[in-house]
Amino acid sequence: MYFRQLLSGRDFAVGDPIAAQMVNFCYLIGDRETGEAVIVDPAYAADELLGILGADGMRLVGMLATHHHPDHVGGTMMGFSLAGIRDVLTRVQAPVHVNKNEAEFVRRVTEVSASDLVEHDHDDTVDVGAIPIRLLHTPGHTPGSQCFLVDNRLVAGDTLFLDGCGRTDFPGGSPAQMYDSLQRLAALPDDPVVYPGHFYSPPRDSAAMSDVTETNMVYRPRTREQWLLYFGG
Repeated sequence: MYFRQLLSGRDFAVGDPIAAQMVNFCYLIGDRETGEAVIVDPAYAADELLGILGADGMRLVGMLATHHHPDHVGGTMMGFSLAGIRDVLTRVQAPVHVNKNEAEFVRRVTEVSASDLVEHDHDDTVDVGAIPIRLLHTPGHTPGSQCFLVDNRLVAGDTLFLDGCGRTDFPGGSPAQMYDSLQRLAALPDDPVVYPGHFYSPPRDSAAMSDVTETNMVYRPRTREQWLLYFGG
């Protein structure tokens, strides 16, 4: 399997003040045998991300969106226009895999066509070469947030960070749904390694789920009622 974790403002989009401020992680996942790969959350620098794939001998066959916020898929944020999936599509025609509950939000934010999006249900699988990527619907941060499980790696987007979780006070957020999503991730078998959507816990850029559930404050409440009391806003 081919797997790379790239940090905005450091590994790509160097010199971009928004990329450096937001410290997003972008992920490249693929099959080295076939050379096929997907990009998870390709924001800020389409040409650079495609160049990294090409330098690694990989070619783009799709994109995966964790959710619709512009720092992950492109669009307008804080008065800035951020590159994203629309810019990638001008270089390479490749399907964008989104949760069905997020499709309309992604379309509005990025202005891509509905025909560019492939809508998925919870627990669908996207095969990249011979590498299966499991799509997990994890609402709470947004209605159609999703995480990706591949080779015992959990690409968690803004659902779960190494410390904390995604905000639930944005439009479409839900503290109750976030609690359910966090519990679902904690129950995944085989102790997957969590790869978050932002570099919020330096120097750590990943950690085993068992470590996250032990140290992350969002797992301290033992019941839904306690969680909503502490984090329900």
